[in-house]
Amino acid sequence: MHQDSAGESPAGTSVAAAHWNSDTAEVIQTSHLRSAGYGLCPGARPDFMPLARSDISLLLEQNHLLHAHAVPAMETLYQQIINTHNMVLLTDAQGVILHSLGDADFLEKANRVALTQGVGWSEDRMGTNAIGTAIAEKAPSLVHADQHYLASNHFLTCSAAPITDHQGKVIGVLDVSGDRRSYHKHTMALVRMSALMIENQLFAATFEHAIVLRFHARPEFIGTLMEGICAFSQGGRFLAANRNGLFHLGLSLPALQTHTFSSLFGLPVSALFDHYRTAMPGLLDLCMHNGVRVRGRAELRLGSGAHALTNPGEPAIAAPPPPKPRRLSGLRYLNTGDPQLEKVIDKVNRVLGRDIPILIMGETGTGKELLAQAIHNDSPRAMGPFVAVNCASIPESLIESELFGYEEGAFTGARKKGASGKILQANGGTLFLDEIGDMPFSLQAHLLRVLQERMVTPLGSGKSIPVNVELICATNHNLRERIAKGLFREDLYYRLNGLVVKLPPLRERTDLETVVRKILSTESDGGPYTMSEEALRLFRRHRWPGNFRQLTNLLRTAIIMAGDEHEIGLRHMPDDFLDDIDAMAELPTAHAGSPAQMVASGANLEEMELSAIMKSLEANGGNVSATARALGVSRNTIYRKLPHLK
Repeated sequence: MHQDSAGESPAGTSVAAAHWNSDTAEVIQTSHLRSAGYGLCPGARPDFMPLARSDISLLLEQNHLLHAHAVPAMETLYQQIINTHNMVLLTDAQGVILHSLGDADFLEKANRVALTQGVGWSEDRMGTNAIGTAIAEKAPSLVHADQHYLASNHFLTCSAAPITDHQGKVIGVLDVSGDRRSYHKHTMALVRMSALMIENQLFAATFEHAIVLRFHARPEFIGTLMEGICAFSQGGRFLAANRNGLFHLGLSLPALQTHTFSSLFGLPVSALFDHYRTAMPGLLDLCMHNGVRVRGRAELRLGSGAHALTNPGEPAIAAPPPPKPRRLSGLRYLNTGDPQLEKVIDKVNRVLGRDIPILIMGETGTGKELLAQAIHNDSPRAMGPFVAVNCASIPESLIESELFGYEEGAFTGARKKGASGKILQANGGTLFLDEIGDMPFSLQAHLLRVLQERMVTPLGSGKSIPVNVELICATNHNLRERIAKGLFREDLYYRLNGLVVKLPPLRERTDLETVVRKILSTESDGGPYTMSEEALRLFRRHRWPGNFRQLTNLLRTAIIMAGDEHEIGLRHMPDDFLDDIDAMAELPTAHAGSPAQMVASGANLEEMELSAIMKSLEANGGNVSATARALGVSRNTIYRKLPHLK
């Protein structure tokens, strides 16, 4: 048989002894000394008279935020301990009970010690008890059985945790009290978790118009009770942190008051806004002031009250602008009926917005950048920047600073305030690296590290900056061949080729006439230009070594030459284009045997042309002018085919 409140059973004593260490014993002993100092007698029966109803109403009004956010957590907690002879209590900062939930079979005993609304449980009234001791110690408190100072409370086991505001001030207590025989070691953990849940809810309600960052070293803990939470003003000034936030940052609240978002997490507030201008921003990758890397998610709550969060003279950061109207779907515009291109577009559409890098293969001028821009326009990042970098056109000595940016004084000739670099400029949008196969080998490892860590370290800087970009690359090289030659990193290749697509050259396209009509319409601002049938026949015969770039430049010139004539014919074509047509028509038959013979030997059209030119040059003793006359083409055609002769 268990004893009642007058004594402790052997079982009860063993439970208490099993779960209390020397530190806990010291806390209880100190509390007992305080209780004696208040003039309390262990055997006395204290006054359990609750406050008057009007005073309780006033108390609830004064603590309405605490009460509103605590009640849902209390109900959840109660469901976890229901039918265990326990009740859940909420008190104010002085230990006066504001709200309670309890098992019916325990209410009779609870009423004997006034665990009811309006009764105060501070140490000076009730002696050592979980509620009063938690307030006095500003820490969670478990008081079991005869550890209570008053003998009338020995039948209880109580677990309490203080609820603090964003300044660390105790504003209330959450408690679970029950029959000492119902003690369970997990009860305190449930109480502490519930108290932390209430604190986080109050934190969010307090900073409705602020930048609120939720962070943790392990991304799976973001959105849980384990996350740290910090609030910052619109300009990035530190405002407050929750209990876990203070723990993770490792600084006291007064020390944190001197910090900003940038100094704590290594990211400018402006970059934070850029990150959340994207349609589907991922988690932030942040480096704390102590060097620890964490992941985070921010809420930019900059509403009508945002102005109150900015210090006088503190620069305000504009909130993200409203979305612009979506442009015409680029991919739909590019789909002009060619089956090969249709397959490319279908593949691309399947990975849009999936954070899969795209590698576009194709000859020079096949429209790789046009496809990249269309992918961006149709992606969830369409409102973000599209930054294109031609890795072949930037001098090797400058490409590193161009891509990664630099700090002031990083090298001779550097701008006074440094530069952000193309990768950071693309933050929140799409980075297009054209001619990636021509990137210097020494920089490929740096790029790989940026793509894997999603962090950029500008030249001359010791700080890494998180970056969130969609990556599209393009090349006219066979990257596998360059890997075999030691010119391209294999690990970078496999990081880039999430989806590899190949654009067909213009000579293989079946939609040439449709493409011509679209280019004419675009370049003439919708003017009514058409092509003569004779010109189209020549277009179909041409190899188009420059692909769309060549075709577009040719038609742009032809439009100007045509003027008021709305049909473009051969007379409007540049001479060098006609020279190329003539060369292709005449070279094989005049000097290289029959086309059928050369095709049978495996030669392509370009090889046929070069063979004819070389034979003619040899016959004319290397004289370019004589060779051009013999072949019936211009000297420019010869030089273009054999540039080493210049």
